[in-house]
Order: sequence, then C-alpha cells, then structure tokens
Amino acid sequence: MDKAQQDALKKAAGIEAAKLVTDGMIAGLGTGSTVRFLVDELGRRVKEEGLQFTGVTTSRRTQEQAEGYGIKIVDIDDVDHIDVTIDGADEVDKNFNGIKGGGAALLWEKIVATNSNQIVWIVDESKVVDTIGKFPLPVEVIPFGAGHVIKKFEDKGYKPVLRLDAEGKPVRTDENNYVVDLHLERIDHPQDLAEDLITTVGVVEHGLFLNMVDKVIVGDPNGPRVMTNGNK
Repeated sequence: MDKAQQDALKKAAGIEAAKLVTDGMIAGLGTGSTVRFLVDELGRRVKEEGLQFTGVTTSRRTQEQAEGYGIKIVDIDDVDHIDVTIDGADEVDKNFNGIKGGGAALLWEKIVATNSNQIVWIVDESKVVDTIGKFPLPVEVIPFGAGHVIKKFEDKGYKPVLRLDAEGKPVRTDENNYVVDLHLERIDHPQDLAEDLITTVGVVEHGLFLNMVDKVIVGDPNGPRVMTNGNK
C-alpha cells in the first residue's frame, strides 16, 4: 500500500469517526496522522454545520490544529468527564489489545482514555494484526537514570532503542520525558509485559493499551468498517 492509498483510508476512517461527535459533547482528540484527518473534518463541521463541542487533546500539536479551526479546547482537569475519545493506534489485534505512542504522546493519550466514557480508535487496515509487537513498543521514561532503565531492558531481551530526533537528540514528550522503543517483534503475553514495565522504576508509562478500546473504525478499501469490542 502506497502512502496516497494509506492516507485515503485514514481520511475515510477520520471522517466516519467525526460523526460520533455531536453538539454539547466533551470529546477527547488523540494524536497522529489519522487524527489529523479527524480534526480537519470536525473543523469543517464547526464552520459549515455550526457544530459546537468542547475538546480535550492528547498533545499540544493536536491542540494547535483544533484551535486553528476555532474548536474550544480545555484542560482535562477542567471537565468532570469525557463523552468519547477518538484516537489512532499503531497496532490493534483481534483481542482489542493495542500499541500506541508512535507519536510520543502515549502518557497523555492514556490519561485522556482512562477518563473517557467511550474510546474509539481510527486506523487504516494495515494497523490490524494477529499479534501485536511488530511495531516497536514505546515506553516513556524520565531522563534521570534513563541509561540504567535501558540497561535493565537490554538484560531482559527487550531490545530497547532510545528514540532520537533528526538532529540525533533524544525525542522529548510533552512532559519532557524520553521515549524508549522496545523491538520485540511479537508480544504473546501483553498483560505480563505491561506489569513488568509499569513497575520498573523510572518508567512513567508504556504504550500497551489492553482491552481499553470500545470500537475500532478501520479504513478499508471497501469503505470504513467497525470492530466492536464485545468484552467492554
């Protein structure tokens, strides 16, 4: 699949998901390339249809995009609930376990998701897999002592790589932390891995989102299709 095809599928999923946002809602807006299409469509609806809703974003770059369309964005602590959060995912399997954090926003994404009444992911069909793990698993760690955390991951065979930007400097999250990507290839026991990672001192959060999502809207060449999590 070339980039143009992939973008077309992402756009279709984003437009479909935008229908879930209605007047008066508080909506969580995720981060990433697919979410950009979602925010574009919401911006169009605000301008052309007079849609009025309040957004809570999972990154500063999504906030800037949304505010550029005149969408009202508030801090998560200024609302008592979020009706629906729509976000992307880097991988999702048939058990609705996913990997997120390719855009280095995993901590904010998980905070917004866990405070949402409904969680919806929008992906193109390439993100739907049998077993998660081919996409490197992001782990957010504080800079102090990060080398020791990476060494622990190496000793466990997690194949960690500190994420660097184009200038060769460590990528910084919106909370000014580092991201370490684990090149695992496949994750057969995600719950065990999640527990091991989150109890490692120095780890702030990991990109395993396990059985959290309610629906996944998949951009498909035949039109968007919806995967519904029957365990939620």
